[in-house]
Amino acid sequence: MRLKNSLLCVILAISTAAHALEAGPPPVLSPLQQQAQAAHLSAQFLTRFHYKPVPLDDTLSAKVINRYIKSLDPEKFFFVQADIDQFTTENTKLDDAIYREDLRIPFSIFNLYQQRIVERLTYARELLKQGFDFSQKEDFAFVRDKEPWPKSEAESRDLWRKRVKNDWLRLKLAGKKDQAIRDTLSKRYENSLARAYKYKSDDVFQIFMNAYATSIEPHTDYLGTSAAADFDISMKLSLVGIGAVLQERDEYTTIRELVAGGPAQLSGKLAVGDRIVGVAQGDKGAVVDVVGTRIDDVVKQIRGAKDTIVRLDILPADAGPDGKHKLISLVRNKISLEQQAAKKTILNIKSGDTTRKVGVITLPAFYEDFDGRRKGDKNFRSASRDVAALLAELKKEKVDSVLMDLRNNGGGSLTEAVDLTGLFVGKGPIVQQRNARGDVNVEGDDIPTPAWTGPLAVLINRGSASASEIFAAAIQDYGRGIIVGEGSFGKGTVQTMVNLDELSHNDKPKFGELKMTIAQFFRINGGTTQLRGVTPDVSLPGFSDPESFGESSYDNALPWSQVKAADYTPVGDVKGLLPQIQSRHDARVEKDKDFQRFLEDVTEVNTLRKKRVISLNETDRRTEMNQQEARLKARGKAGDGGDGKDKDAADAADLNRQDDGLQANERSLSADLAAEKAQKNAKDVLLNEAAQILGDESDLLKANTKFAVQQPAKGK
Repeated sequence: MRLKNSLLCVILAISTAAHALEAGPPPVLSPLQQQAQAAHLSAQFLTRFHYKPVPLDDTLSAKVINRYIKSLDPEKFFFVQADIDQFTTENTKLDDAIYREDLRIPFSIFNLYQQRIVERLTYARELLKQGFDFSQKEDFAFVRDKEPWPKSEAESRDLWRKRVKNDWLRLKLAGKKDQAIRDTLSKRYENSLARAYKYKSDDVFQIFMNAYATSIEPHTDYLGTSAAADFDISMKLSLVGIGAVLQERDEYTTIRELVAGGPAQLSGKLAVGDRIVGVAQGDKGAVVDVVGTRIDDVVKQIRGAKDTIVRLDILPADAGPDGKHKLISLVRNKISLEQQAAKKTILNIKSGDTTRKVGVITLPAFYEDFDGRRKGDKNFRSASRDVAALLAELKKEKVDSVLMDLRNNGGGSLTEAVDLTGLFVGKGPIVQQRNARGDVNVEGDDIPTPAWTGPLAVLINRGSASASEIFAAAIQDYGRGIIVGEGSFGKGTVQTMVNLDELSHNDKPKFGELKMTIAQFFRINGGTTQLRGVTPDVSLPGFSDPESFGESSYDNALPWSQVKAADYTPVGDVKGLLPQIQSRHDARVEKDKDFQRFLEDVTEVNTLRKKRVISLNETDRRTEMNQQEARLKARGKAGDGGDGKDKDAADAADLNRQDDGLQANERSLSADLAAEKAQKNAKDVLLNEAAQILGDESDLLKANTKFAVQQPAKGK
């Protein structure tokens, strides 16, 4: 998935920041010749060989400049409208400049950005010398991506007054005294201010080229030599670490992906989008603030010897303006294939007087031991091989049905997606792939007989992407089983890496690499999984925000399209059962207290997520905070079986253990804590209901044999 709003910044420690403040204005940065050459070469390649070739003309130039400005100042805190007006005069000049190997336009924009950083943060530090009146009735738009740019310097200064006032109030609500608040905020602003003095030409070029690449479509990226070698933004901590793909977003090191089978994923304590604001070593080490720290330095702090403990101060992905941090402990470990492997459990589901055994297979990724296969190892591990073995075991245990749990499975090997589908539909086409020339290739499986012909359901959510969508779509198109859950991610494209230095026969790295979209997936019914993803037959609620997560959240995602359907024969017809299944589901969840509580939590999180303005009145903030806390305490008593008090005490203990110098002691509860608490019960609620739905399918198939699987799939 793409790098969004990523700023490759370097921020030093406080002592260095203080030194930088004495150094005068920030340095003026200029492009290097090799960067201009790399931009020209990238433009030539992208306009000729991309799946969606977009000419670098005046129209694209305007889009690139707008995306570049947004990547620098996404919340509109630094530039004013006059700056934007000045930038837009260059809209029709950028394309010609790139072909002339002239990068002065993006560098001039960045140099003004550096200047604005110094001006705004210097003013913010001046505001700390005074106090604030929190009895006034005024609001602060803390989510500003859709707000207009400040019209003047005076309006910008008032915006920053409110921002600093809000920062102060958040710490005040956490119980800090005025001097401690001044010290904490001074440290934070000095760290941020140091950024303007430590940017390098490579950083500017990386940000600009990424804005160009992602202006074509979301999954196209540029990685300069510094990004690939030093920053390593897509770094997987897979040697000895926590097992996470990290990216730098604004000033935060953010979780971009959890590696299946890694300590982070197995703990259940981290989610995509969570922000790492502090790192501590061992059980008792002090938490070191890493907000604004360059990503490779954060990685060094997270990595360490196997079986050692690292503690992370986390600001959750859905954290509201007064969001509570959480302190989590992880044991560093290597990521092994065994830890990523498919696993099975059996659920006993009651339906009237009947109890049905549902075999659940959880698959975190479509993995494959490529080295083992290449070496000719007959026993190499793969997702389809492991699932086949689990199906054999479930048969011996005489389960009535099988539920494939693909929630948060971001994909993997296309071959494994095809082979896994074959285990349930037999021989036939599985997926179609169209390249940039328009050629369509059909991928299929040749297994003569399915490994499982009984009732089947597939559980997906917004985090189910790529290979997961190929599998779920094929199961749906063949009428082989029911798809349950949230609509999937919608990533129906294929990328490849292009080494520009190899292309230019350079002896040393100079030009970097392009990650470029080269093909698109299509279902066997002709529609694509792109943008729309897979729509469940029975929908279940979830915490995902379609506006910020999933293909449809991108403003320039490739559109949905279709090709000719493949030659295939459905093996079942579960569609005829869906009205009865939906009716049973609706009646059941209406009486299920756990499910209804989950629905309330989803509604609450979505309400908090939409909040973009917050009061700067202390009384109003305390009232709102207390109301949310009371609600969650009541929920704990109702849903935790009497353990709610102990859980609240544990939350408070976690909070109090965090470093006093961080914002982590804020005790207000917002969207982050609501989602965190609810998600701990959500998996069981959703999995249980999916199993109940599968039980309904089993009952109805038994009563209506014409809908059951009749034969293995056939197709050319």
